[in-house]
Amino acid sequence: MEKKLAEYKCDTNDAICLKLVRFPEDVDDEGTTFHPEYSHQLYGDDEVAFGYKGLQIQLYYSAGNLTTLFKVKYSSKVTEKFDCVEPDDVEGKIREIIPQGFSCNTDDFISLLEKEGNFKPFGSLIHTYSIHNEEAGEDITYQIHKADLSCPGFHEYHERLQTFLMWFIETASFIDVDDDRWDFFLVFEKYNKDGETLFATVGYMTVYNYYVYPDKTRPRVSQMLILPPFQGEGHGAQLLETVHRFYCNSPKVQDITAEDPSENYVKLRDFVLVKLCQSLPSFSADKLFLGFSEDMASEAQEKLKINKKHARRVYEILRLRATDMSDEEKARAYRLEVKKRLFGPYKKNQREMTKMRKCLRPEELLSQANQLDTQLQHEELERGYQEVLAEYRRIIERLARA
Repeated sequence: MEKKLAEYKCDTNDAICLKLVRFPEDVDDEGTTFHPEYSHQLYGDDEVAFGYKGLQIQLYYSAGNLTTLFKVKYSSKVTEKFDCVEPDDVEGKIREIIPQGFSCNTDDFISLLEKEGNFKPFGSLIHTYSIHNEEAGEDITYQIHKADLSCPGFHEYHERLQTFLMWFIETASFIDVDDDRWDFFLVFEKYNKDGETLFATVGYMTVYNYYVYPDKTRPRVSQMLILPPFQGEGHGAQLLETVHRFYCNSPKVQDITAEDPSENYVKLRDFVLVKLCQSLPSFSADKLFLGFSEDMASEAQEKLKINKKHARRVYEILRLRATDMSDEEKARAYRLEVKKRLFGPYKKNQREMTKMRKCLRPEELLSQANQLDTQLQHEELERGYQEVLAEYRRIIERLARA
């Protein structure tokens, strides 16, 4: 029985089929389908749905306005063979996150594609850029717009857009868009259909403006997503750089931060901030070898709204780019400079250890001392340095390509 029931288990990441539909023929074209990276927030940590064979959960969106088609298909259901076993409510889980107004009929959805010509990007245009498409043999134009809830129809559009977060950000949650401190930045592609100019949704970023006493704000990036069909093309860097430049023009902005940034976001931020800072006078090649300075920190903050911690990483990347690492003396000087920063947490632990000596029992003191073993510290420090070096080199290679 257990073996037979196991046949009715489906991997929900495989079962969920997502599309951005431009043309009616895209609906049946498997080449336009993409799948989630995560589905645990709806279907549990094992990301499995029980009760179906050949399960397919279709979530198709029109490319621009994200008008939604939602259908559940399967070849057989467990109740058709076993009376006493109930299948999971896979449809109900999806209905929890997609807003009302979706279609369940393919023909109705295809007829709605004709209205895509009426869709125009929300908000104000703040940046335009082009990327060469090798397959099409032409440059594709993209636009970045800043929007807010005053834009007619944006609230409903955003509700559809944010459903993608559940599939591609591991700890995603929906935001309270009624708070007027939110800023929204949207990326669109311009494309032609029968001689008509249309727009496709590429990705977006949400930024919350925190108050900083007495008269400043601190924009904090909350969510950022480039949709899978557009990933790896440089849109994330274009979006983040555009957002930075947008806030740099405001004297009210203290600095720009991010909420719980992922590893990929940190890499992207490093690339963008280095690109922005490399032309600042305080980061010139002749000054990099004098060490990280207050001039660097203050110029990065004043001109680009970059905080001191991020400015320090920028300095280390630019200094590595300027350093001849085949020269043993220069390489050693660079290594010591980076390790000096990495050693900060260990120095803090040592200060805390000194304070503990006055209040801990001998056996507790021994336990803490073992955690601060000098040899272990050296090994961890070297491992941390090598990891940082590899990250920095990848950024420098990307800068060279750019």
